[in-house]
Amino acid sequence: MSHSSIEGEAEFDAYAAEYDAVLARGISISGEDKNYFAKGRVVWLARCLARLEKHPRTAMDFGCGTGSATPFLLNELQLDLLLGVDASAQSLAIARDRHGDAARFLPLAEYRPESLFDLVFCNGVFHHISPRDRVAAVDMVYSSLRPGGLFAFCENNPWNPGTRYVMRRIPFDHNAMTLSPPAARRLLRERGFEVLRTDFLFFFPRFLAWLRSLESALARLPVGAQYQILCQKPEEARQTLS
Repeated sequence: MSHSSIEGEAEFDAYAAEYDAVLARGISISGEDKNYFAKGRVVWLARCLARLEKHPRTAMDFGCGTGSATPFLLNELQLDLLLGVDASAQSLAIARDRHGDAARFLPLAEYRPESLFDLVFCNGVFHHISPRDRVAAVDMVYSSLRPGGLFAFCENNPWNPGTRYVMRRIPFDHNAMTLSPPAARRLLRERGFEVLRTDFLFFFPRFLAWLRSLESALARLPVGAQYQILCQKPEEARQTLS
């Protein structure tokens, strides 16, 4: 299987220039912009890592797109090195223009995993990967992590009706195939990861912002707009996966 097929053969090249505007229209019903969600995901991840007493120094953003998560990953996690990889050359060009002084960006076709990273972060990528190619994508992440490294797998929650509605409003999500949390956990476990926790994020739109102080307490309820599965490559990791 080619690298490009992992991310739908770089379908986002067609949307790269207008990605932010298209996404903004789709999520406008929440009352928030993309930075609210990008920061919220990373802040939650940082909190989870602190509870586990984990302090990653090197990280990869798998399917980084135009680099929306880059400043938040660098600032919230205090990383020494961040590499963004993506199949879309046009998206990477925008990411380099915006964040190239702080992070490295590499085409997926040129990337070779070498078990170097403490952390891999991935948001909203797997619903764009064909189910037949998801195993290869997880294996690439697994091979990118050092033994004991962590994978923060973030996806849209298909159990949330608001999420499904927003995805219908976004053209590049029209052909998406969502993953339920149990299906995602099963995929990750089958490819060798140890699942540490599953959390649900983004319960209340802006007009209910006064309720957001409750979201931490609600994180285990499977109704948030997105979910994060934090998992770990075992310290005694298998060299190859069958």
